[in-house]
Amino acid sequence: MSNSADSSGPTPRRIAFRPIRLLTIAIFALAGLIFWISFNTAKGTNIRSDESMLRLSDLIQARSDKNAGLDEKTADMRSEVDALLHRDDDRSAADERRLRTLERSAGTQKLTGSGVTVTLTDAPPNATPLVSGVPDPQPNDLVIHQQDLQAVVNALWQGGARGIKVMDQRLISTSAVRCVGNTLILQGRVYSPPYKVTAVGDVDALRDALKESPAIQNYQEYVKAYGLGWKVDEHDSTTLPGYSGTIDLHHARPVD
Repeated sequence: MSNSADSSGPTPRRIAFRPIRLLTIAIFALAGLIFWISFNTAKGTNIRSDESMLRLSDLIQARSDKNAGLDEKTADMRSEVDALLHRDDDRSAADERRLRTLERSAGTQKLTGSGVTVTLTDAPPNATPLVSGVPDPQPNDLVIHQQDLQAVVNALWQGGARGIKVMDQRLISTSAVRCVGNTLILQGRVYSPPYKVTAVGDVDALRDALKESPAIQNYQEYVKAYGLGWKVDEHDSTTLPGYSGTIDLHHARPVD
């Protein structure tokens, strides 16, 4: 068989894998991987909907309600334990008075007296500037932030408050006021605005402390500019609940 035909015929053409073709193949492969991951994650559900977020919100609220119920049970059990201790111990009247003083200082007993309630609320979501020369608000300008609540609490302590509650919970030395997004998380429970902070103490001193706080003065600028809520109510008599949750201490020292 002659080799002349092979040498004179057309040479077979090989496909050249240029860089642009390699890049195209890589892009299609990556897209396929993304589609597969999306399918595997969705498991037949619509991942573009807010249903998963709604379920998470429901779960958080359910856990908050459960914590509230546990707090009530803890308070009942604490009352029973205190009753048994008072029945079986042989403390003197002086020891009893000292114990009651320490309990009031710790915030575990109810506290009644004159005081004030500060209410903070978000501005309307479609709020526009209420004064000339103020720029249009950003979303963060229209909501209550952690520093706003903390400023109120700090000012009330500075004004000599004998006790403070935020919403329906008494604050103690280990309490932390934290906000996540537009919700307040306090001692395992979740709250939405409006937020109420109530303090027992001298009304005039508490009002003066609120007015003198630089952080609250800054908040007042947003009240004027965008309509954030601010209200102070006075009480001739109001009662704060005793703290009923658990107390986790890492360090402690005796009270003088």
